[in-house]
Amino acid sequence: MDTYLGSRSSRRLMAAVGAGMGLANGALTGIEADAAPPLLGAPPEVDRLSVTVVTDSYFHLFESSGAFAGANVQRWQQPATSEPPRRMPQNEWGLSLHVESIRGAETRRVLVDFGYTPETINNNVEMFGVDPAKLDALLLSHGHYDHFGGMVGFLAAHRHALKPGLPFYLGGEECFCARETGPPNAPRNFGVLDRRAIAEAKLRVLFADKPSLLAGHGFTTGWIPQTSFERPAQPSRMKVGIGADGMGCDPARLPAAKRSAGMMVDDFLHEQATCFLVKDRGLVVMTSCGHRGVVNTVQAAIEVSGVSRVHAILGGFHLMPLPADYAHETARALARFEPDCLIPMHCSGETFIEAAKQALPGKVIRSSTGTRYDFGAARAA
Repeated sequence: MDTYLGSRSSRRLMAAVGAGMGLANGALTGIEADAAPPLLGAPPEVDRLSVTVVTDSYFHLFESSGAFAGANVQRWQQPATSEPPRRMPQNEWGLSLHVESIRGAETRRVLVDFGYTPETINNNVEMFGVDPAKLDALLLSHGHYDHFGGMVGFLAAHRHALKPGLPFYLGGEECFCARETGPPNAPRNFGVLDRRAIAEAKLRVLFADKPSLLAGHGFTTGWIPQTSFERPAQPSRMKVGIGADGMGCDPARLPAAKRSAGMMVDDFLHEQATCFLVKDRGLVVMTSCGHRGVVNTVQAAIEVSGVSRVHAILGGFHLMPLPADYAHETARALARFEPDCLIPMHCSGETFIEAAKQALPGKVIRSSTGTRYDFGAARAA
């Protein structure tokens, strides 16, 4: 079992740029990180949960709304205007979700991931009525550019509207490591999470390497053990260290085995899932990419919450590059959780979607950018 330094109650990531403090491998931009509030005992139970797909790679104007597989599905519709619409929802290879939970008189709103480009997320949050001023937290599932690429532009456009000290949940220091894809002899830059933008937006960084409360209503899994047959594809390499520009990850704050790794194949130990317990329904488990395995992810949510009933599983499952027999095995394993509905997104792949329809007949919902899924009691008008 790895021991992660992010579990300390308060950790300073070292102010450097502009203050003249340096490190041997570069300089860290000044932000701090605290441990996220731990999940102790049973998770909170919410009355209703709504998930809006802010960014995904698929959109169809004529998908039907209605009650499907235990969820109320509301598709985005063009507003009635006297002129042809000049704007439409934008799609891209990336994912962003807006999550709204209601517990008694309390409402909490969380933005999970930022998609690939600021143009897409900023266009879509406006079109779908997402108000950045009402957000209670931000969460980054893992350090891949198709999940944080829109962050800098989103923060630049909305940072003055965001609540002061808005919590920003991360899976740990590894989120800050630079990454590359492609063959080692012809690597492609896959970006690095921008510390300066986080500092300038005055976000409160919370490391959720352990199971953690999310905005008082939900919880994160923390690190996800690999306990099933799953061995997901590893599409990126992680560079350990700080660049001359102050970007990257501090080796001293990584697990001991990784501190001198230089460049290593990504194991996505830092990836976390976003979960809610919906009253009378069970767990809603959101995997943004499922690099640790979607079956492992659901099992982790069950174990950290103590709740065995699974209502919905949604998000990217990263099965697109894997063979058909693996996709079918995954679908059969997910069926054993007996979820009411399964909503594949982003990197799940058509092969898996067809396999899931066979393993979970009548329970698979085709997702689309702009769709809102309501779980629990009916949503107020």
